[in-house]
Amino acid sequence: MSWKGRETVLKRMFVAPDPGRLRLRGAARAVLGISAAVAGCGLAGHSLTAAITGGLAALLALFTVTDATVGRQAVTTALLPVVGFPVLAAAALLHDHPVARDMAFLAVMGAGVYARRWGPRGHSLGVFAFMTFFVTQFLRTMPGQLPELYAAVALSLLCSSAVRFGLWCYERRLAPPAPPVPVEGRGLARTTTRQAVQATVGGAVALVIGQMLSGERWYWAVGATWWIFVNTSSRGETLVRGFRRVLGTLIGIAAGLVVVVPLDGAAVPTAVLVAACVFGIFYTAAVSYTWMMLSVTLMAGALYGLLGVLDPALLALRALETGVGALGAVLAVLLVLPVTTHATTDAWIQRALRCVHVCTERAAARLSGTPDADPSPHVAELEAVLGRVRLSLAPLVHPLSPLRARKARARQVLALLDACAREVRGLASIAADPEASHDARLAAACWRVEAAVEALTTPARAQEARTAPVDAAGAVAAVAEPALAHLHSLERALTELAAPLRSSPRGPLIGA
Repeated sequence: MSWKGRETVLKRMFVAPDPGRLRLRGAARAVLGISAAVAGCGLAGHSLTAAITGGLAALLALFTVTDATVGRQAVTTALLPVVGFPVLAAAALLHDHPVARDMAFLAVMGAGVYARRWGPRGHSLGVFAFMTFFVTQFLRTMPGQLPELYAAVALSLLCSSAVRFGLWCYERRLAPPAPPVPVEGRGLARTTTRQAVQATVGGAVALVIGQMLSGERWYWAVGATWWIFVNTSSRGETLVRGFRRVLGTLIGIAAGLVVVVPLDGAAVPTAVLVAACVFGIFYTAAVSYTWMMLSVTLMAGALYGLLGVLDPALLALRALETGVGALGAVLAVLLVLPVTTHATTDAWIQRALRCVHVCTERAAARLSGTPDADPSPHVAELEAVLGRVRLSLAPLVHPLSPLRARKARARQVLALLDACAREVRGLASIAADPEASHDARLAAACWRVEAAVEALTTPARAQEARTAPVDAAGAVAAVAEPALAHLHSLERALTELAAPLRSSPRGPLIGA
């Protein structure tokens, strides 16, 4: 990767836009919620094993429950024990029966991925079920511990929910997050079905090779395969995510040798480190999977330190098992029912364009005198959707991609979408100023932006988007009016998007 490319990656990691400080608030709330859960377990007299299990349950509830409304989030959170407790019992009861345990683990893995077809709730329940099975391997849970673990999980979910839905429920003031892009099809034509098969096959490969490396820590390989599949929807996304997981794990292990091993399981500094890792997981998840995995790896090392089993050899084994898990995922997505990136990419880009229009419309309404028109939540939604666009296009813009022409076009698309987001953020900041002028010209400029978006999202009007001139009078007026300047630049970026989106010497970038 060139220095310019590295500089861009680092800039996106450290100074990525955070509209409404949502990532910051989410990370801070996660630390508070998980700390409350672990403290509750401690006050209830639960063991360290139960406290870790409860803390993980709280983390998963805060991290994976992403339903569109607060009410639905509360329902999904309440359903987590419904799927988690039976899986916890099965994993504990099968601990001394390796073959049955392995088959059950793979079945939970496949079902967890398949459950994504039912939207955010299915995704959350599937992740919770898998991680419940995983944590029993991590902590070597036995049947006699089940009552205490059930109590710890229930208490932890109550504590974290009190923070999320009571003490710090900022979602009540936000627009619902963008729902996942629907994927049409039935049977093996459906992406979630294909990925369920892929995950099961990849998990089986990881399990077999992982057990060859270690009879005790083999589950790391299966866990790596699982998390590589989570939140991906195509072959290219999964390959890039696998690369980033291995990279983040290796960096995290190197950091662990310097930071975690010297702590030697000391309770107070380890607890501080775990809290910092939780913050890092939530703050970086939407920006960089590599940095998120660095935080996850450090946290896992800290927990092993608390359990008194951490040493450099264990960290080295984790690196090997992560590589095995990535190998299982790569083989599965390449050889078993591969899913291409085109349809997914097109759907996310069109969602981003429609979101640009909504943001612009709300900002213009605010500037025109409508006090309850607030673009800020929609700007945050746009950032989330652009994150999905970047993930979908990541295989094309990766430094190792051999498709130079498509890489250049994908980079152009990302640059223009980022320009759109930048102009929308600027427009929203002006709209938030109560002293901003209410200019009648905003309606006409907003209409032109709407027309440009419609031309990009409606194939019949694609030619119009390529040839429509940017209004010269609007350009002159924009010099004197900041809001008009943002709208004019936004219109220009949208018009320029038509060429890379709809033409290619080697077939379409999207929509194929």
